[in-house]
This record gives sequence, structure tokens and C-alpha cells, in this order.
Amino acid sequence: MEKISVAQARQTEAVGRQVELNGWVRTRRDSKGGFSFLELNDGSCFGNVQVVADGKLANYESEIKKLSAGASVRVVGEVRASPAQGQATEVHAQSVSIYGDADPETYQLQKKRHSFEFLRTLAHLRPRTNTFGAVARVRNCVCRSIHDFFQEQGFLYVHPPIITASDCEGAGQMFKVTTLDLAKPPRQGDTVDYQQDFFGRPTYLTVSGQLEAEIFACALGKVYTFGPTFRAENSNTSRHLAEFWMVEPEMAFYELTDNMDLAEAFLKRICRDALERCAEDMKFFNERIDNTALATLEGVVNSEFVRLSYTEAVDILQESGMAFEFPVAWGNDLQAEHERYLTEQTFKRPVILYDYPSKIKAFYMRLNDDGRTVRAMDVLVPRVGEIIGGSQREERLDILTRRMQEQGLNPEVYWWYLDLRRYGTVPHSGFGLGLERTVQFVTGMANIRDVIPFPRVPGSAEF
Repeated sequence: MEKISVAQARQTEAVGRQVELNGWVRTRRDSKGGFSFLELNDGSCFGNVQVVADGKLANYESEIKKLSAGASVRVVGEVRASPAQGQATEVHAQSVSIYGDADPETYQLQKKRHSFEFLRTLAHLRPRTNTFGAVARVRNCVCRSIHDFFQEQGFLYVHPPIITASDCEGAGQMFKVTTLDLAKPPRQGDTVDYQQDFFGRPTYLTVSGQLEAEIFACALGKVYTFGPTFRAENSNTSRHLAEFWMVEPEMAFYELTDNMDLAEAFLKRICRDALERCAEDMKFFNERIDNTALATLEGVVNSEFVRLSYTEAVDILQESGMAFEFPVAWGNDLQAEHERYLTEQTFKRPVILYDYPSKIKAFYMRLNDDGRTVRAMDVLVPRVGEIIGGSQREERLDILTRRMQEQGLNPEVYWWYLDLRRYGTVPHSGFGLGLERTVQFVTGMANIRDVIPFPRVPGSAEF
């Protein structure tokens, strides 16, 4: 006898094996013939395996016939070919042991459909549902693809700090980290004396590991970070979280076109792996969540991304005749409705926009010769809009210093970042991809709070 997973037990190769299965009961159905059918799931796959429990088992009347959804069991038995349609195998139990009951009067995940809003209040139980089990497996697949892709491309995985004194985005929407007594903070005149704080200065939770990744790229060539980031943006939309995960590659000797090539190959790899490795889960999302899920991913994998300048995109949008909620004008940032129009209506495939106005982009993006635009790029996909944002970084010390000053940043605070331009500066590029927005895109889930295990949003830090 060997311990195997439900996923293994559902394969025809398992027929004839004596096995041990452990998992949670999804349903129990009793037959008039004196036996019961248990649907068992252990999270290893979307589908359940059917367990046939004979009425002759010693605990059949006392325990098995009282099993309900949520109960945990150990099953020992033989895998046999199933005569029923829709399942290749079933397990004929020689014993069924109960680990833990789940009282049907109080267990909140009974056999009915629950709203996603309700399930967010049960983040400790929602992974047991079909939808959130599938989300977790796809999320795991995406994470694996991220590491596989970059490792195979010769990148080094580096770990930037979570606590930082630098604001990479320059937007100021950061969570402050302090050990000071907020009721009685030490003061120096009219201001808080942060010299008495833990780090001796104001510090924050990071919004990005990019600047630190550039340090390693300018020494080791190609690196990537992958970890949690934080944004204190008071937003309750379906697209925003206060805590989320980002992957940020940085590459020395890469110019903007190299950056685009890498981003396109990267996104195609993620989508291809999801289709191949999570076929059953993706079929579920296509049938129950978004009937374009499979076609959208296949479109990413099989299409050549359009490459379009920001200026050309503005012209297309202005000439479209569409009554957009947000007006389109050169110099304004594009909104999701504009991005989706380009990918879903105009080109019907992913689009990479580049050369954005300098005034709407971050200080570290390389200024073009026109003095008006920077070598920024955004990868846009159907249903979501922007999924990757990146740029060629400004490697010229004088221009980078000037751009900081124009955006109200003190260059002295970024002395170490400027040193990278003083000592052996090189052309380099990078981009960022939000894990949750990517999982949302892959699965078709409408709300980003449903693709992260424990969403952190304004007013809510439960679980």
C-alpha cells in the first residue's frame, strides 16, 4: 500500500494499486444497495475521486453514513476502473477513518453556490471551494513559470529589502514603518524626531524592488526580484490591493527593444504553462467564470504583439469616434478603457506601447532625444489593459539628476543610485509585472481580491 494524491488516483495508471488517500469530503451519497459514494478532494487537482464505501465496513453506520461536506478522512483501498461516465477510476474502500467531522449545522461551505463577496469573509475556508482551489493552483503555476523562465534565461534571483527609505515611484503612497510611540512621539521643534526611531530616519514598506535590482544588474548582468510590495493608496476598486507581489527583472546592456522582446516572451511563457499545466482548472474558469479565458490565453501565445508608440495610440483613440469616459489627449496617461479598446477592438491582440510623455512617467526612465518623451513601455492585454510596465533606465548622470529635481526629489537621498551612473554606467532596462493582476488575467476572475490568499485593502486586514 502506498500513499498517493487524489490527482494520482484519478489516472488510469493507478488501476489495481492498493493505496492510501487523505482528503476532505465534498459530498456523500447513499445507495439503496447498502453502500455510499464519497467524493474526495485533497487540493492536488480540480476534480474529485469517487470512493465506494461498502455497508459491511465496521464503522459504516456509526461514522461513514454521518459524513458531511468538510469532514476529513483517511481511505485505504484499491483503485479500480470506473464503470461510470466522466471518471476513469474510483477507489473501493477497505477502511475509512475519520480525522475530523464538520458539523453541517455550522459549516458554512455547504453544497451551494456562494458569492465571492461572502467568501472573502471566509478566507480561511474559501480555498476548499472549487473556484479558490483552482485560483491557488493557477497562482502556483504562474509563480513556477516566473522562476523557470528567468532561471532558464540565465538570470539571478535577488532579494531587495522590504523596508526602505527610498520612494521608487515618487508618488508618496507608502506605509511608514516606525517603533515610535505614536501617542507621544519625540519631537524636534514642531516635527517628529525620527533620529530616535529604530532606523534613525523615516522608513517605509517598499513599493518596488527596482532600484535595488538595478544595483545587482549593474554588477551581475541579468537579475530579477520577486516578492511582496505595498501601496498605501486609498482605493477600493477591483484592480487595487495594498499588499501585492511583483516580479521585476533588470538587465544590463539591454535597450528598449530588448526589453520588449523579453517581456513578450515572458508573458507568452506564463500563458502557455497555464494552458498546459492547469488544463482542468482553466477549463473550469472558461466554463464558469469567463468564457473567453482559454481563447484569450491562446491569443497571447499564438500572436505577435503589436508595437505602437504612445503618440500613434493617441491618434488612433482620437480618431475612433468612441465616447470614452476619460478624454484622450497627448500628455494624458491612458486609462484602462483606452488600453482595452486598443487590444480588444483595434488590434484584437496584445499591444506594447512605448515612448510616453516624460511628464507622466517616473524620473528613472531614459529621456529620448526629442526631450518630450521617455523610453517607457507598457504591455497591454485584453480584459485587463496594462499588465507589464517598464522602461530603459536613464544611465546619464546629468540628465537623471535633472529629472529628479524636476519631480521634486532630492538627489542627495539617492546618492547610491546616482553612483551607478558615476562608476561604469551602462545602458540597462527592466520591467515590472504584478502577480495578482496576471493571475486575474489568466483566470478571468473579475476582482483582484479573489486571486490573492488574504487581500489587504483599505479598512480590512483580516486573517
